Amino acid sequence: MKDGRVVKGIHFVELKEAGDPVENAARYQQEGADELAMLDIAATLENRKTRLEWVRRVSDVIDIPLTVGGGIATIEDIDLVVGAGASTVSMNSAAVKTPAIISEASKHFGPEKIAVAIDARRNPGMPSGFELVVSGGTKPVGKDAIEWARFCSDSGAGVILPTSMDGDGTRDGYDIEFTRAVSDAVSVPVIASGGAGKLEHFYEAAVDGKASTLLAASVFHFRILSILQVKEYLKSRGLNVRL
Repeated sequence: MKDGRVVKGIHFVELKEAGDPVENAARYQQEGADELAMLDIAATLENRKTRLEWVRRVSDVIDIPLTVGGGIATIEDIDLVVGAGASTVSMNSAAVKTPAIISEASKHFGPEKIAVAIDARRNPGMPSGFELVVSGGTKPVGKDAIEWARFCSDSGAGVILPTSMDGDGTRDGYDIEFTRAVSDAVSVPVIASGGAGKLEHFYEAAVDGKASTLLAASVFHFRILSILQVKEYLKSRGLNVRL
């Protein structure tokens, strides 16, 4: 989300508009989405909170779970976003800045409501080869992304959402090495994100990347694939999906 519209970029930049959030949300539910993720990508950069009206408008037209992220930094922020209709909140920059918020939020709301989004880029100088970045990918942290994922899981995050900057928006496939490394490091579900372009990519993320949930944006926003098409393909390959 940016300026009230759905947007999608490549490597977190070169944003293109992809329609109205309410219309898209209703469409995706009708197509069979199990869950929606709405990320206010400009909130941290603009030093503001998530726009609650966006959350309310989208949650009003769906009855599937809604994950909301962007500008969520305090227990009060989480309370407001959940009150506006989110079933899960996703934290990123705020968790890196104040790691104690993860365990505090998990104890207050329950781990099932707390996700930590981890954006990373390849950096051979890191032990795992992946460096944590924040603020919409604009600021490298100098911290190993896999070590950070392990800390978040141990601190009470109920789900980890890793996105590879290198794969984001490219449609060249999920970063399987990164997704698998996170999956192997944590004890909670992992959502594969960043780079889906064709049906095989979804299968690879689930099987080779060990992801329990598959998130995609470009292929759905720009009508390259439908959610039902992806689900039917995965089921034909022997995976357990809801149709």
